[in-house]
Amino acid sequence: MTPQFHPSLVNGPFDDPAVYVDFLHERRALLFDLGDIRALPPRKILRLSHIFISHTHIDHFFGFDHLLRLCLGREKLIRLFGPPGFTDRVEHRLASYTWNLVDSYPGDFIVVAAELHPDGRSISAEFHCRSGFKRENELTEQLHDGILLDEETFRIRTTFLDHKTVCLAFALEEKSHVNIMKNRLLELGLPAGPWLGELKRAILRGEADAKRFRVWWRAAGEMVERHFTLGELKKEILQVVPGQKIAYVTDTACTPANAARIVELIRGADYLFIEAAFLDADRERAGERHHLTALQAGQLARQAGVARTIPFHFSPRYEGMEERLMEELGL
Repeated sequence: MTPQFHPSLVNGPFDDPAVYVDFLHERRALLFDLGDIRALPPRKILRLSHIFISHTHIDHFFGFDHLLRLCLGREKLIRLFGPPGFTDRVEHRLASYTWNLVDSYPGDFIVVAAELHPDGRSISAEFHCRSGFKRENELTEQLHDGILLDEETFRIRTTFLDHKTVCLAFALEEKSHVNIMKNRLLELGLPAGPWLGELKRAILRGEADAKRFRVWWRAAGEMVERHFTLGELKKEILQVVPGQKIAYVTDTACTPANAARIVELIRGADYLFIEAAFLDADRERAGERHHLTALQAGQLARQAGVARTIPFHFSPRYEGMEERLMEELGL
């Protein structure tokens, strides 16, 4: 299976948290947390459409100014999601600058910030560069089952954890994955092309097998068309398999309530990015700081049946001791 989503840590395990999720064949990406993102090339930052912030401790939100500086003057919209009080914090950050010349900027960069509440409310506001980033178009919505974003091919889900403040964990869930069998394309004399994307979207929308579908391409400067039912194409050239799941968990105490919520969110994940801040010998210190130990992170991953675990957010006290953390995690 060729994965649609390609996740990776932006920084090393001792540095600021941020996980970048690139989309295959699309000029688009998502980001979990907004720590120091200067390691990302500008072209990658400019692909971002949505950013999901666990909480606004400085090491998780430090990169906001770098994002803002890069996007000013561009016709671009970015949606940010964070915990209660997040919309006010974005407003205050934007208000800390002077915007008296923005009416001459060539593009209207727009930030939409949404704060999420345990009762399911989402309270959002828009901030337009051309308006000096004044707060406008406030909206209160009710979320269901923790789903923040529900698109044609994937959804983003959250849960609420305790870090002596509300901290969000996230999971990206691909609804299904459509594989194209290239050898069967050749046997049918069908070239690859934009029609394959249209076909995948039709399948993921659940359109009826009897629906007619146009396969088209250009040959020798002329348009060529063939017609099939969706059922025929599904049988001949497609494999529909379960989609990817990518989970992100950081900055949480290992209480029974937190552990239960984490396991439910990350269950069956293909990739789990999870903090492993302390060695278990320092479990008391981890509890005081409301962080996970490497041993606790590994236990949660195994309990949830995670396929691959990528630890991060190591305490600086363990510089040069990464192997011990990895051993306790069980990797």
